[in-house]
Amino acid sequence: MEKNQGIKSIMAVLLGLLAGALLMLIMGFNPAEGYKYLFMGGLKNLERIGNTLATATPLMLTGLSVAFAFKTGLFNIGTPGQMLFGGFCSIATGLTLDLPKGILVPVVVLVGILGGAIWGIVPGILKAKFNVHEVVSSIMMNWIAYWMVYYMVPLYFKGEFLETESKMLPETATLKVQWLSDIFKGSYINLGIFLAIIAVLIIWFILNKTVLGYELRAGGFNRFGAEYAGMPVNRNIVISMMIAGALSGLAGAIQYTGNANIMQIGVMPSQGFDGIAVALLGASNPIGVMFSSLFFGVLYVGKGFMNAAVKVPPELADTIMATIIYFAATSMVMDKVIKKLKKFKKDKSNKINNSSERVVEK
Repeated sequence: MEKNQGIKSIMAVLLGLLAGALLMLIMGFNPAEGYKYLFMGGLKNLERIGNTLATATPLMLTGLSVAFAFKTGLFNIGTPGQMLFGGFCSIATGLTLDLPKGILVPVVVLVGILGGAIWGIVPGILKAKFNVHEVVSSIMMNWIAYWMVYYMVPLYFKGEFLETESKMLPETATLKVQWLSDIFKGSYINLGIFLAIIAVLIIWFILNKTVLGYELRAGGFNRFGAEYAGMPVNRNIVISMMIAGALSGLAGAIQYTGNANIMQIGVMPSQGFDGIAVALLGASNPIGVMFSSLFFGVLYVGKGFMNAAVKVPPELADTIMATIIYFAATSMVMDKVIKKLKKFKKDKSNKINNSSERVVEK
């Protein structure tokens, strides 16, 4: 099953790139040149590789959040709000406390995780206790977070020059470290990439090696069967949404205290919604999500370089990503294609064997 999922993801990427090549031809661009500069933009040198990793980091965590909820039978579309509220909690903590960097940074990260977990646990409770669909409640939580940040930032943390953004975080409150930036030649990569990889490994371990993970997956596969087996399904729904929210909150902490050092109001983080695409392409597998987010990171960073080099519109890269997700979502079609390919291979092998047997008989 896992092997088929990987094949389907690779097929989705190849078909999406093929569709992008056709679009470039129609628009009068050279696809080979376009893709050359698209991937060079994200991988040309150490600085660009570092920027790709930094860009992929919040996508890795929001994709992991959506994937974890998928695995447990839930659709966490509240990742943007959880990320925004977690990031706000981190920004507020970093601007309020005056502590050494070695103490303040872990506090900032933990507060962001806690903020996201709180924002995720509300839809979980509503789902478990009142059967309110998590899609509806989590979308509402997105906008509550949006307007709360819209009000709180100008009121308590207004920037020195613009009312639409917060004060700048002090260096002691950010995830940026000079030694890591120097390794990647001035990139804005930060400690968040290590936190994201650790999160991937932890979620993989929970889902595949623990009793809790087994119960969460069982409840997602068949809720009534899990209840009949004596599993605490309602409690697990709350735990699942809390963990998913915590992952998005960590994404917010990294985005606003690592990739940036301010928070703008009136902006819903796009990484939250893009996490759905990352989870789909990664087949809701933690390791698949990690590689999927890195691929999207390359496209995000490279599209500007492609535009500057050969004038291919950056919107075309967005179209390619959307097409890839479309193919990834059509898993039934992919299954049929894979089955036909396997059948063709098997029939061909049988024909060769039959021919060999006839030659031997003669």
